[in-house]
Amino acid sequence: MKKIWRKIKYLVKYPLSRVSLETEIGKGTKIKPFVYISGEVRVGKNCEIGSFSRIREGTRLKDNVHIGHFVEIKNSIIQKNTRVGHQAYIGDAELGKNVNIGAGVVTCNYDGIKYNKTIIGDNAFVGSNNSLVAPIKIGKNAYTAAGSVITEDVPDYALAIGRARQVNKLMWVKKRKLIRGRKK
Repeated sequence: MKKIWRKIKYLVKYPLSRVSLETEIGKGTKIKPFVYISGEVRVGKNCEIGSFSRIREGTRLKDNVHIGHFVEIKNSIIQKNTRVGHQAYIGDAELGKNVNIGAGVVTCNYDGIKYNKTIIGDNAFVGSNNSLVAPIKIGKNAYTAAGSVITEDVPDYALAIGRARQVNKLMWVKKRKLIRGRKK
């Protein structure tokens, strides 16, 4: 028991979080309330893990990583100074240094048969509400537009936009008599 305690003695842990005994946590790391860390997980120095997040077996967070609220990370390596926004799922992924993952990003890593890898290069910016359909690579310094479904590799320094153009169907609701609310 003493050996495990030495591994996590620098932890700043808020109430009601659960950290597995196999987990190693670096000095100055903050774990907010209701976080669940299970299995062999390694967390570097000065990281922050937001409330209601779940960090699963095989995950490696390097130094100065910020994990937002309601995030799940499974079997992934996240390099230093990377930020993962709230309400994201990162599974079977490798994220480079200084990467920004916007809120609501999902790595679609399971195709119904096997788990596929997502690789994101250093300094990449993944816009909010993106679905990254693995296997996929996003290059260094690349950007993805908010609301995109990314299904092809993104080269270094490129902007990927993977969404349909908005079309407004005028009077569609009235024609179908779908108006909601109380009738007078």
